[in-house]
This record gives sequence, structure tokens and C-alpha cells, in this order.
Amino acid sequence: MIDINIEIKDLVEYAVARKLIEKRDIIYATNRMLEVLELNEYNEPENSCNSNRELELILENIRQWAIKNNRVENDSVHALDAFDTKVMAQLIKMPSEIEREFYKRYKESPIEATKYYYEFAKNTNYIRVKRIERDIKWTYETPYGILDLTINLSKPEKDPREIEKAKRMESLNYPKCLLCKENEGYCGRINYPVRSNHRVIGIELLGEKWFLQYSPYIYYNEHCIVFKEEHEPMKITKNTFRRLFEFVRMFPHYFIGSNADLPIVGGSILSHDHFQGGNYKFAMEKAKEENRITLKNNIEAFTLNWPLSVIRLKGKNVDDLVEASYEIYLKWVEYSDKNSDLISHSGSEVHNTITPICRYRNGMFEIDLVLRNNRTTKEKPYGIFHPREEYHHIKKENIGLIEVMGLAVLPSRLKKEMELLKNYLINHEIEGVKSNSELNKHYSFAKMINNKYRITNENINDILNSEIAEVFLGVLKDAGIFKDTLLGKAAFLKCRESLFVNLIPF
Repeated sequence: MIDINIEIKDLVEYAVARKLIEKRDIIYATNRMLEVLELNEYNEPENSCNSNRELELILENIRQWAIKNNRVENDSVHALDAFDTKVMAQLIKMPSEIEREFYKRYKESPIEATKYYYEFAKNTNYIRVKRIERDIKWTYETPYGILDLTINLSKPEKDPREIEKAKRMESLNYPKCLLCKENEGYCGRINYPVRSNHRVIGIELLGEKWFLQYSPYIYYNEHCIVFKEEHEPMKITKNTFRRLFEFVRMFPHYFIGSNADLPIVGGSILSHDHFQGGNYKFAMEKAKEENRITLKNNIEAFTLNWPLSVIRLKGKNVDDLVEASYEIYLKWVEYSDKNSDLISHSGSEVHNTITPICRYRNGMFEIDLVLRNNRTTKEKPYGIFHPREEYHHIKKENIGLIEVMGLAVLPSRLKKEMELLKNYLINHEIEGVKSNSELNKHYSFAKMINNKYRITNENINDILNSEIAEVFLGVLKDAGIFKDTLLGKAAFLKCRESLFVNLIPF
């Protein structure tokens, strides 16, 4: 039987030990928790508390107590997450205090500041570390480098009861999106996540107010999001490059990048200008540099041995890199090559854009300009440079910034589907896949694997991981403008000459 008094005491002491609150705050924090738990009294346990208990275990007991004592509407993951988030929110300081501590540590070093803030996000359960550890992750070696793959299990799926209830709810416009500053401390609702334990850090880019936060579903180490104070749509401009470099100046241990600003090739949220960054080395960063050329102002330019078409610029002067990047972007927006199925405009509709990624490495500033095009045709309604339909059983979503760099974020449905598929493959019942309504989209995939391998219980997991990774590699190749063929490479170099025409020194 769960003694809620013990859980309250252990959670408060946990908060003190993690410096979320001070000892002086214990009584106040306890009373705040009683309000959320709808309790009128608290009987402090006689036994000493255990501040070393894992946060997940304490909160899980509180969740179970809430179900048994009718403190939540239902036992769905969303309802319980909302409840324990509100409990944790009673043990967190005000945003101004968190921000003040961040900049105090920033004076020591940017690394100390982000280390503090990252630990804070985990300690407050904003980043649900234990849940994220359940994500399925593996790597796969390719001629282009080692790709990362993850099946995302940490983002809870909607409960059918809540989906039905959400349909009957009044449509609200607050916050306007998941990136708006109004999410900080927001109480949430059925069709919107609770952010009571969410704190953001204000930063200045080009004299404008932006905010730094971590993703609650961290796909890689210190996965951060930088979003504009104003709810404005994403748009690649010269200031985009300036902001990226300014951020890297502030946090030289982080990379930072922007999704492309057009549908299909852009990210999932194009309505709010934002970047993504973090402390991680992706395969694209480590890709082999080729076709070196020196541009004006001693800027070094390369293409990369990578499935997508990438131009890398390196230099010591940020202003020069901004000018060169913007010049290349403007030229690219107008560039067409019908032999490569590349058309820049359909009437007034623009199809060409870029995904830019910045970092500071070996005493030099770098920017990778990934060439993108979102044109569709009747034959390819999802996009000419989008994953072909035969790959949609694995990955159908947009190929955004994270995928571009070599990390596949795959849908949670794959865990269950691959478990089911294993049985059919091991028993060589491939036609059973075709007749299974949940698995029939994988029929061709299963048939190929069955013909290619001698499948056993011991090797089935490695086979599936390898073949899923091969699909992702194919997805990246599809997203590339100029293919990795002799003709494709020649077309890319011809394109580069056009993009560099004003940047070559006399």
C-alpha cells in the first residue's frame, strides 16, 4: 500500500538534494503539493527520508495513488503525465531565478551554463530520462559514415478516450504553438501538453529576443531548441545566417541549424521561426570533404561525400561567411537543372531552399548548406526529392534537419510491427504478412528479407536493424538533389560553379 506522506517527503527532499528548492522552502513546497494532491493534511513520516530514490519511482507511486484515489480523470499516459508534471511544478523556482543562475554560470564558461540547465531539465522531469532510455537505438555503417537510428518511444501516443474528448473541446489559440514563450509553466489541456515544469532561458540574437530550451524528447545529447520571441513563420534570410553564427559564438561547444523554410523539405513546425542544436557529432559533420576550393576572403569550400547535396564553407571571419552563405543561397533559389529534374520555380512558387547548419571546430567557423527542393509532380505527389513511396512503410515523414545530418527518428509503431514481423520471417510465412492488415504495408520488405537471408532466432534482430537502416539510407539518397553517380557528381560541380560565380577570387 502506498503511503502518500512518504512519497511527498521523499520528493521534497529529492528537490532539495537537486537544488530545485532550498531547505527553507520545504514547508511551503509541501503545502503546494498538498494542494495539487487535494489533501488537507500531512503526517510527516517518522523514518528518515530517502532523497536518493529515483525520481521515476517516486512519481510512479504518486501516479498509482492518484488513480486509486480518483485524482485523475482516467489512467491514460497523458492524464498521468499531466498530473505528475503539476506535482513537480510545485518544486521548481521561478523562471527569473533559473535564468539568473544560468548566466551566473555562463560567466564561468558556456559549457558550465548549459550543463547546469540540461541537468535542471532532467531533474525536474521535463526531460523524462527513464522513458527516453527505453527508445530503441542502433547504428549502421555505410560508405558515407555511421548512421544513427532511433525508434522514438518516449513521446506518448494519444489515448482514444482523449482523442474523442478533444474533438468536443473548444478550439483554443493559446499558446499559438508548441514553441511559443507562453508554454513556460502552462497548465496544459486534453489536446495540449502540460508544461508546468518548463523553464526557458532568454538570449539575444542580433538585438532580438530569442529563447533557449531543451527538447523534452531529446533525440541526441543536449538536444536544444532556440526559438524567436515572436510567433513568426520560418524564413531563410541573411539574418538567419547571422543568428546561427552568433549563437555558435555564444555557445561554441554546440552546433546549431535551421530546418528549411518550405513544406515537404522543412521541419514539423514551420509556423514559428526556430533552430535546433546540441552537443553531438552527427555522421554528416564527420563526412569526407571533397572538391576543395578557396573563395574570396580565404574561405575554404568543399562538397561532402554524403547522400544529400551539401556545400561546406570554413573561415575565421563570420561576416565573410555570412555574405558567402547568403550569396550561395540567392543563387541556389534561382538555379534549375532539368537533367537532374531540378526546377526552381513553378510560376511564382519557389521550390529551392536550404538547410543550414553551423558549428565551430578546430579554430574555424563552419557552415553546411544542404541544398533542398520541394517540387511535386503528379507521378511524385509527396515530392521529387522526398522518400519514394516504397519506403513509406518505414519512413514517410519530412526529412528535416536531424535526418539530414544522419539520424533517423522513426515512428513508435515500428516497435510493435517489427516484433510481429519477426514471427512471420522466422517461420517463413511471408504470405501471412500480406493478409495481416497491420503488417501488409511491409509485405515487399518482408519478401526481400526472406529471399536475401537464412533467418534464425539469433540473427533476426540484426537483419531487421540493418534493412531498416538501408531504407533510411535510401531515404537520404532520395532527398539528395544530385545523386551519387558520375552524372550526378558532374551536375553538382556544374551547379557549384554557378553558385560560386561571384565568390571566386580574380
